[in-house]
Amino acid sequence: MTDIEIPSLKGKVSDEEWALRVDLAAAYRLVALYGWDDLVFTHISARLPGPEHHFLINPYGMMFDEITASSLVKVDQDGNKVEDSPFPVNPAGFTIHSAVHAGREDAQCVMHTHSINGVAVSAQKDGVLPLSQQSLFVLSSLGYHDYEGVALNEAEKPRLVADLGSNNFLMLRNHGLLTVGASIADAFLGMYIFEASCMIQVRAMAGGKALIPVNQKIVDGIQAQAEQVTKGLGGALAWPGLLRKLKRANPGFDT
Repeated sequence: MTDIEIPSLKGKVSDEEWALRVDLAAAYRLVALYGWDDLVFTHISARLPGPEHHFLINPYGMMFDEITASSLVKVDQDGNKVEDSPFPVNPAGFTIHSAVHAGREDAQCVMHTHSINGVAVSAQKDGVLPLSQQSLFVLSSLGYHDYEGVALNEAEKPRLVADLGSNNFLMLRNHGLLTVGASIADAFLGMYIFEASCMIQVRAMAGGKALIPVNQKIVDGIQAQAEQVTKGLGGALAWPGLLRKLKRANPGFDT
């Protein structure tokens, strides 16, 4: 797919849409850079402004570290392309995302991964444990959704949305991790912390020694602390630096 010439959409879409395209393409490449991608089999979606209920999603089959702002595909609520694009989309892959976007108007971005650490913890009965500072931020806003098979069943949508509730983190049992954010930066920072908490838990448990959980009083008070320390997991704090990092490591996402 990299041999296909991708015409630039810069100047052909609104400035607001272009900015979203650049941030979303960056999020895909950052997911690859941090090793959370699963070849081409997960998705990150972003809601476009306006009453049309249109979204941006990855061109299906393109590796995450290849995605550019102009290659992202615009789809409707059902995952159907609404504008010409040389790239295919995976409507079935949009099932989870469409459910969350429809159920949560504040979810401007929905990020879903099948990371090794995330899936490992999702298969553990007790889920995320209060073993690290990172885990506390997750536990302050975490839901769980039981596995119902490959996400193709429309009937699963209301159950998934109910399990997410007003939380920003959702652990999909036996499946992976999901975050929502008021911006692409927020959803990415949430995933970074979610993945870190899972990685720490897997490594701590693998050590074979008794673990020291965080005191429950601290766990109960973490939400207020999270607001103070990260301004509610405000991705804007880290996002400019992440974009600079990406431009050094894998430039070209903003084309």
